[in-house]
Amino acid sequence: MNRILINIFVVLSLSITLFAQSSVSKRGTTAAQFLNISQGARASGMGSAFVAVADDQSALYWNVAGLARIENGVMVDHTTWIADIGYDFIGVNYNLGGFGAIGLSLINSDIGDMKVTTIDNPDGTGETFSARDVAFSVAWAMNLTDNFSIGFNPKVIYQSIWRMSDIALALDMGILYDTPFKGFTLGMSITNFGPKMQLAGTSTTILYDAEPESSGNNGRIPANLYTEEWDLPLGFKVGVSYKNVFSGMHKILLAVDASHPNDNYESINLGGEYVFNDRFSVRGGYKSLFLDESEETFTLGAGLRQLLVGNVSIRVDYMYGDFGRLKEIQKFSIGVNF
Repeated sequence: MNRILINIFVVLSLSITLFAQSSVSKRGTTAAQFLNISQGARASGMGSAFVAVADDQSALYWNVAGLARIENGVMVDHTTWIADIGYDFIGVNYNLGGFGAIGLSLINSDIGDMKVTTIDNPDGTGETFSARDVAFSVAWAMNLTDNFSIGFNPKVIYQSIWRMSDIALALDMGILYDTPFKGFTLGMSITNFGPKMQLAGTSTTILYDAEPESSGNNGRIPANLYTEEWDLPLGFKVGVSYKNVFSGMHKILLAVDASHPNDNYESINLGGEYVFNDRFSVRGGYKSLFLDESEETFTLGAGLRQLLVGNVSIRVDYMYGDFGRLKEIQKFSIGVNF
């Protein structure tokens, strides 16, 4: 078992090294940017410092290794994003005992229809178009030892706008390790490892005149423009969390994540949670610390958990995030564990 753990660490370390060597800050130069939107109101309320926590269904987004450590359940999350755009996240997990745990997740956008405008018709041509972001994943995670968990999360990513679209396959990987220091857990995740995306479709079809200054030639030759290929938003995060229980009724959780993306500079996320009587929670955090010109700053959140019948419980969470000049975003999550 020790040899397996060593091999896993070596492979992940090599991946991180290659990533760090090839990554240069290229803001706004990756496709599928919706994959960078935090999922789960609880995690987001903690400043998105959740890689070493990953103890609810949003682990399917943050660190898939967490699936091996949580109860069976389902989570539904809604994000009120910028420009009245909405994103919905659904995560489901089920424990298979000695075979690990599996999970399914879906991220879907709600952008709505928009008017088609042209230079000649700036108020609209009467047509409408829409855009869509979708990601679907099937995950597996397992506890290799009492203290070490690993997980993999293959996903399908789809983007479209008007008559153009593309599909890509990607992979998330994550590990969790409970350190010998009581209450401290280390986490690491690599997300969206996959090929480039390129939108293609009939929207790029045009009629082209190869010699506009000549007469008598065919000035309506069918031709196709093309878009460039763009990398997926590959991300590497490493984090540490600390949990403690006081007097049996008071729980505290502190977490910090270091983020190294391929389309921006490095940054730090900080967060904390206080839980009273295992029912009421308040949270706070700060996102993108040390990242120049970031609009994301502090986050706040709260939650309520209620036992229903037997071991079935329901939880409701809310998050508010300051987005600087872009005002704020809000998230709502409902989860059921059984």
